[in-house]
Amino acid sequence: MADDFDFGASTGQTPLANGADTSPAAGLISQYIKDLSFENPNAPAVYQNQNAPAVDVQFNIGGSQVGDEVHELILKIEVRAESDGKVAFIVDLSYAGLFGFRNVPADQIQPFLLTEGPRLLFPFARRVLADAVRDGGFPPLLLEPIDFNALYMQSQDAQSGQTSGTMGQA
Repeated sequence: MADDFDFGASTGQTPLANGADTSPAAGLISQYIKDLSFENPNAPAVYQNQNAPAVDVQFNIGGSQVGDEVHELILKIEVRAESDGKVAFIVDLSYAGLFGFRNVPADQIQPFLLTEGPRLLFPFARRVLADAVRDGGFPPLLLEPIDFNALYMQSQDAQSGQTSGTMGQA
C-alpha cells in the first residue's frame, strides 16, 4: 500500500518531517481596476463623423512587492482614437492583480510576473476596456490576444544582445 503514495518523490519535492510544504506555488489572490479614465472630448460632434477612427494602443507592465510573498502586477493599457485629426476618445486603464508566491526562487518570480501574470489578467482588462468604449457611445474595442511569453523572450534576447554588444565594445 505504501507504494501508492508518491509524497513528491517524482518531482524531487518531498514534504519535511514536520509536515511543512516545500513545493513551489504561485497563485492569483485578487484582481481589480486600479485606475480607469475615459475621455470623450469632442462629443457630441464626434458622433456625427462617419469615418472610422484610427486607434493607437499602448501596453505597459509594472509591478512591485507589497508583502513578504505577495506582488502586485499592473497591466496598463492606453488607447487613443482619432478621426479626421480630432480625438474621438482616450481610455487609460490600469488593471492589477495580487499574486502570492510560496517556495518560489526569487529569480523565477519576475519571469512569472511578466508572462503568466499578464496572461491571466489580460482577458479581464480587455473586457473592462471594451465595456468602457461601448459605454462611451462607440463600438466595443476588442483587442487581439497578446503572447506575453513571446514578448518576454524578445525583451530577454534584446537585453542579452545589448549586454554582449556592450561587452564586445569594451
